[in-house]
Amino acid sequence: MQADRFFKTTRGRIVAELRRRGTASASDLARAFGLSPNAVRQQLVLLERDSLVVERPVRRGPTKPTLEFSLTKEADALFPQRYDRLLASVLREVRARFGESAVGEIFDGISKRAVSRAKRAVTAKGAEERVAQLTELLRHDGVIAEYSLIDGGFAVHEHNCPYSEVAKEHPQMCQVVHHMIDETIGGELEQTESLATGGKECRFEITGAAAKSA
Repeated sequence: MQADRFFKTTRGRIVAELRRRGTASASDLARAFGLSPNAVRQQLVLLERDSLVVERPVRRGPTKPTLEFSLTKEADALFPQRYDRLLASVLREVRARFGESAVGEIFDGISKRAVSRAKRAVTAKGAEERVAQLTELLRHDGVIAEYSLIDGGFAVHEHNCPYSEVAKEHPQMCQVVHHMIDETIGGELEQTESLATGGKECRFEITGAAAKSA
């Protein structure tokens, strides 16, 4: 699983340690892992950029305050939740009772609400700025997401997916992100990799997206 790979990295180990401790300073974490404080701070900067940790000054004695780090709510998505299994079970029951069309209607409703929310968040005129805004929205939803430039466009990378287990049985789940990209970024979209099918990430390649007119 992608989460398993993440927790084997230094950043993942830091997240797991903060989950265990509650809060810790860079020096505390450095001692725990046998690393230099500067090496740990570099990882904390990346985790803070991804909205997974926050820092706050704490006075531990007569000296100047120490910066301590703790996890955000967004970091909860990195840990097993099992909501995906519950959702898959519910959808299985809906299909058994009411047929495949009922499952399709559920995903249509999910997609419409997701697109409506994305349109409120993605408002820039430039194509890259819109991709950046959409990536930030995904991060806000607990996805470790980033984008990169590719020949002729952009690639959006999702390094984890809270619903990858659902997508294995219900591929319509991936269509939710497809609709969000189509309606906010435009251009030609191709999903070239999926966590649900054993990939290292969910990768969405967007080419030909143009700036929005005023």
